Amino acid sequence: MTAQITWLASYPKSGNTWVRALLSNYVRAVNAPADINALSSSLASSRSAFDLVTGIDASVLTADEIDEIRPALYRALARERSSELFMKVHDAYNHNRLGEPLFPSDVTRCAIYIVRNPLDVSVSFAHHLGWPLGRAVAAMSAETFRLASDTGRLEDQLRQQLRSWSGHVRSWLEDTPFRVGIVRYEDLVGAPVETFTQIVQALGFPIDGARIHWAIESSRFERLQSQERENGFVERSPASKVFFRRGQVGDWRHVLDSEDVKRLLDDHGPVMQRLGYLSATGELQC
Repeated sequence: MTAQITWLASYPKSGNTWVRALLSNYVRAVNAPADINALSSSLASSRSAFDLVTGIDASVLTADEIDEIRPALYRALARERSSELFMKVHDAYNHNRLGEPLFPSDVTRCAIYIVRNPLDVSVSFAHHLGWPLGRAVAAMSAETFRLASDTGRLEDQLRQQLRSWSGHVRSWLEDTPFRVGIVRYEDLVGAPVETFTQIVQALGFPIDGARIHWAIESSRFERLQSQERENGFVERSPASKVFFRRGQVGDWRHVLDSEDVKRLLDDHGPVMQRLGYLSATGELQC
């Protein structure tokens, strides 16, 4: 029986890994916190998975050729599973040059789209990539922005075309043919029980209050930080010292200068209003 994929989609540094940890701790049968290096999810951009499942060395292909194969890759991964398959995605909802969506609806159950205030994203993203803040802010406004592309070396991930932050959000909320539930990072921080319960409901899982509280307690940011300190984290960027840095809401207020704030508001104001980060009168809400 072919599994159905749930895409856990987000712009980078928006809380995707935290949601993965929450879900892993909820669905596992053992009463020990999930290992952050063995979460119950796969990476849609994994080069090693591409090589293993397709039998093709991705290094001999162009990024466009890889994108032509990616829909078949996900169908093959779904066929190999008989249970729920979660896949972390940072790509925007894109089509390859053949016009086919990268993420095929015929093996898709739904998507959970995790979103975070782009002002906080810019700070976390800059640390993740080892970039100056201004460069991260500019990248978030570039419709051609990509990860793992044109670096001159073999990456351990496939190319991911992100578009701008606003373009990324719109692609997943407006262009997908399947159901997409939206989760704000700030709501997970401020009301974790209520917000995570909504995620569990959106996935159609039985609601178990005790396990919801267990998953939240086991996935607290401090616990994830502790695991990374003790064992490292395979998804940490080589350019950053840690993956789980602060996780705070509103950290941008202590870091971004007025010019960076203005650019982010100018470029993303309409989508920020849509998501409740900006009032109709232009006041920041978090």
